[in-house]
Parts: sequence; C-alpha cells; structure tokens
Amino acid sequence: MDYVKLGSTGLEVSRLCLGCMTFGEPDRGPHSWTLDEEKSRPIIKQAIELGVNFLDTANAYSDGSSEEIVGRAIKDFARRDEIVLATKVYIRMRPGPNGGGLSRKAIFAEIDASLKRLGTDYVDLYQIHRWDYGTPIEETLEALHDVVKSGKALYIGASSMYAWQFSKALYTARLNGWTEFVSMQNHVSLLYREEEREMLPLCADENVAVLPWSPLARGRLTRAFDETSERQQTDEFGKILYAHITDSDRQIIESVGKIAQARGVPRAQVALAWVAQKNAVTAPIIGASKPHHLSDAIAAFSLNLTPEEIAALEAPYTPHEVAGFA
Repeated sequence: MDYVKLGSTGLEVSRLCLGCMTFGEPDRGPHSWTLDEEKSRPIIKQAIELGVNFLDTANAYSDGSSEEIVGRAIKDFARRDEIVLATKVYIRMRPGPNGGGLSRKAIFAEIDASLKRLGTDYVDLYQIHRWDYGTPIEETLEALHDVVKSGKALYIGASSMYAWQFSKALYTARLNGWTEFVSMQNHVSLLYREEEREMLPLCADENVAVLPWSPLARGRLTRAFDETSERQQTDEFGKILYAHITDSDRQIIESVGKIAQARGVPRAQVALAWVAQKNAVTAPIIGASKPHHLSDAIAAFSLNLTPEEIAALEAPYTPHEVAGFA
C-alpha cells in the first residue's frame, strides 16, 4: 500500500480510502442494501490488514449505525493512532429545529454524537457533507475552527458543492485566521466528469486533497451496461445520480470492458485506475461488500493505463447535468 500526504497537511493516508456507507444496520436509515455488523467486520479487518489506514463514514449513514460499527471494529482491529478516521456532518439526524445543517448548534451537537458512536475522543478529518444554504458560511467555519481547537477534530474537509462556494469558504477562513478545509470529497468517475471543469483545477491550485466518491459509478462501471445488482435496484440516490444514462455512457462502459478484457483484469480495476491517475486525486473512496472488491481496488493502483487507453475511455464522454450536490 502506498501512502500520500493529505493535501497540504503532514497527515499520511493510504492511496485507497474505505468508504463506510456500506456498513450499517439495514433496518436503520434508507439503505436496505447495507451490511450488518457481523458482515461488515471482516471487510473492515481485511482493509486494515491490507494497509488501508483511511476510513470514511458519516453521522447520517444508516442512522448512525455505520459510525457505531466502524468505531467498534477499529477498537478491535487496530490502534487508534494507526487509523485516519473521517466522518461528516450536515444531513438531518432528527426531526424538528436544529436537527441538521451546519449551524454552530448543530455542529457542536453532532461532533459529540459522532464521537460517542465512534467510541473515540477525536476524528482525524471532520467534513461538511454538503453546503448549507440556510447558514452563513462564516458561522459554519468559525464553529469548525472551534471544534479543531477543542481537539475533537484534527483537520476539516468539505464535500460536493460548486467551485465558487468552495473558493469562498477557503477565502473566508483565510481572511479570518480560521482553520481551512484541507480536502474535497466529490463525485468523480468516467461517467461523471463535470468536476474537471472547475473543482479539480481549484483543488490542484490550492493543494487541497481530492477524495472522489462513487469512482465506480456505484458499480455501473464494474459490469456490462445491461447488467444490474440488488444495490443498484434499491439505491435511490444512485437512481438520481444516473437518472439520465446516455448512449455515450454505454460507450464508456463498453470501452472499460474492452480494455479490461485485453488486460486480463476486472473492469473495476480499469475504471478505478483512470480515477487514480488523475493529477489532482489523492485517494478514491470505494465501498466494499465482498473481499475481492478490496483486492481489485488495491490492484488498480498498479495498473498504468496508456495514453491510448485513457483516450479510448474519455472520448465518448458528453456533458452531464450537475448531480450529487443535494
């Protein structure tokens, strides 16, 4: 496993980040396809044994049960200081006033709730899950700064938003001497490349770590165009993200299949290798529900695509509507 710095920080993270949305009690929250604790633990243990030290979850995943499962697994399978643990805040956790969002009150309440579920005194990376249009960014940034100064988080990051919003947040923090975002977790894959227009160049210029989510397009790049899976059929957010599949998307998926066949590797390795070779990308986030998902993902970092292969994968792409910000 290779390790790299997280953006401009001195923090070392594995080139692969284990996305923990897959882990959670199926009867808690909206995702019936998640793995319960008994099925989750072997996957988390395998990832740690393979050298993955970067785990990403969120308070809202499976109504908090993802954090609970991940926290107990880390306690049993690793020393806390060996793990870079990331979680997120924003999505509503309870009905009524102040049950979600990025107000000072919400952030202070949710960091404590996340730490309790995770069974730890701090998280390494605390991320805003989305942009909060109902709260001034100054309030959010100062609250996050205070969370860092309290020792409850070491670094802060952000997730899917417009580049102008992220630029405003970076500038506002710098102007006030507050802790700045060191990472951007955003939607990047062969089927969704809109982030290449503004966000990726901004992150490269600011030396902000890029942590792509859904680099395999929620599995669509790992199988033939007409094939499906239980998760794909029940994943409502995935249906929103890829509601308008185009003929160009079909051509991209076919190109992945052709290159994978020629190379003698699974499709997932080809699709993930393309993401990993993007200059601004630090650590793609992959969800794993089977042992081979992890071995395939790690092997992708040793698969060097040729310029001709990259051109074949990219050529069919056509512009898509912005997706993943809501």
